[in-house]
This record gives sequence, C-alpha cells and structure tokens, in this order.
Amino acid sequence: MASVNDLMEQDRTLLLVDDDKAFLSRLEQAMIRRGFDVRVADGVDTGLALLKPDPPAFAVVDMRLEDGNGLEVVSALHEMRPGARAIVLTGYGNIASAVMAVKLGAVDYLAKPADADDITKALLAKESEKAAPPENPMSADRVRWEHIQRVYELCDRNVSETARRLNMHRRTLQRILAKRAPR
Repeated sequence: MASVNDLMEQDRTLLLVDDDKAFLSRLEQAMIRRGFDVRVADGVDTGLALLKPDPPAFAVVDMRLEDGNGLEVVSALHEMRPGARAIVLTGYGNIASAVMAVKLGAVDYLAKPADADDITKALLAKESEKAAPPENPMSADRVRWEHIQRVYELCDRNVSETARRLNMHRRTLQRILAKRAPR
C-alpha cells in the first residue's frame, strides 16, 4: 500500500484561497509553474464549494477573508481528505491562531507575504520533518514595506485613510510610498 507522501507526489491538486486578487493571481501562476493543478477561490464559500466534488491534496488558505475565516476551509478539507496538506497564510499572525490552525489540520502556518518557493517547500515537506527556514528571508524593512503596501491597497490607495489605519503621519507615509521597495 502506498504511503500518504507517495500519494501526494502523484496527486498535485492544489486549492488556493485568498481575497487579495493580485496575490492570488501571482501565486496561482507560480504554483502552476511548479507543477501543481491549481484551483482558486476568493472566499470561504467559494473555497468550500471547490472542496466538494474532489478534495485537493494540498491547500494554501489565507486566514482572514472578506466572508469569514479561512480555517473553515482547512477544517472541511481535513474532514473530507484527512491526508491533505494545508498551509495557512496570514498577515495577522499570533500564537493562538497558529495553534488553532494546526488543531484544525494545517501542517504549517506562514506569515504573508510568503514566497512561492517557501510555500512549495512547506507543502512538499515530509510528514516527519519541518520545512527548512527560507534561504533568503525578507528583511524587516521589506516586511514593513510590504505590509504598508497591502494596507494602502486595501484602503483603495487612499493615503490619508492608510496613514490613519497605520497610526502614521500622512507625510511620513507619502515619503515611504515614494521610495523603492527595500531588499
């Protein structure tokens, strides 16, 4: 009888669930290039609907979605296909939500913005081993810049609203937005 890892190597179906359409599109293309058969959903309801006909072997799910919590998708996938490997992505990580994600069936919990290579390593890691730490992790300045860009996009590129939500002076934010992304 084939092990779970052998089955996962043969079945490369992947469900991506994220309400950030730009990120979802980039990640979809990157995972297709890495040999996955990708299905995408932009919310909990769509993600749950895509599980029903044929649950995928893998899933990458954002925790906070516009229509609910991505952990619902992880839990449903784990019930329908116990051997499936799900990863939770979030920009709002904390220990309690990481523990809950693992209890519901996630095999890993990654902070956004996550690199497609790191996601692939986490998805394909053997059950008994953790994925290796990233070779070239983003600098703290880059993570901060990415977070500011994400909030800026979520605020429909409104500088005043973004500055208010980030508890930052508007002119400081304008200077940051005018600079190139740090490495």
